Amino acid sequence: MRLITVAGSPSVGKTSVILRLAEVLRDDGLKVGVAKFDSLSTSDDALFAQKGFPVATGLAGALCPDHYFVSNIEDCLAWGARQGLDILLSESAGLCNRCSPHIDGVLAICVVDALAGVHTPKKIGPMLRLADLVAITKGDIVSQVEREVFAYHVRLANPGARALFCNGITGQGAADLAREVLRAPATDALEGQRLRFPMPAAVCPYCVGETAIGENHQKGNVKKMRFADLAEVAP
Repeated sequence: MRLITVAGSPSVGKTSVILRLAEVLRDDGLKVGVAKFDSLSTSDDALFAQKGFPVATGLAGALCPDHYFVSNIEDCLAWGARQGLDILLSESAGLCNRCSPHIDGVLAICVVDALAGVHTPKKIGPMLRLADLVAITKGDIVSQVEREVFAYHVRLANPGARALFCNGITGQGAADLAREVLRAPATDALEGQRLRFPMPAAVCPYCVGETAIGENHQKGNVKKMRFADLAEVAP
């Protein structure tokens, strides 16, 4: 079985890309399933089930979705094996641009939105910079020049990744993604494997439920802004 991690910011079209990709792979005779990670709620699992794809859903709730992902992805892999899947597509929650749900030896796809600013790729962080493939969505809404400029900035952010345009509505480009997925190595187990980048730092009082504001309540892993070097603006 091949495990594929799919990441991206909110509303870039991750679920639509996965649906189109899964349909192409199924048409090739492969059994495809989805592990859907989200934060508070999701209805995307119903979309996958409606199309006949086995789907496992996990909601992080109050936890960081990346920490929730890394604590559960091994169980998702075992679930996929029990289902007899050939391909397991894992979709991350897609909250902050600091997210990094990519694993060494596991094909990593980052989905980005062509409607975002041209400087967005360099702001996304490790989930784009350390991806193997970058799927650019909504390219049909912008001009050819805008598509090329956006793809150029994607390549600046991650020169080693292949950037592909994929239309989540029509499915155009999904076959190109499928060919890359079929070249991915099998994932027999995740025990001992490593993430490509550390998870976002945690362990402060606010991580465990503190709501009061003030320095007396800020202990542990706290990062403060520096204002001493800023020039004062005259009134």
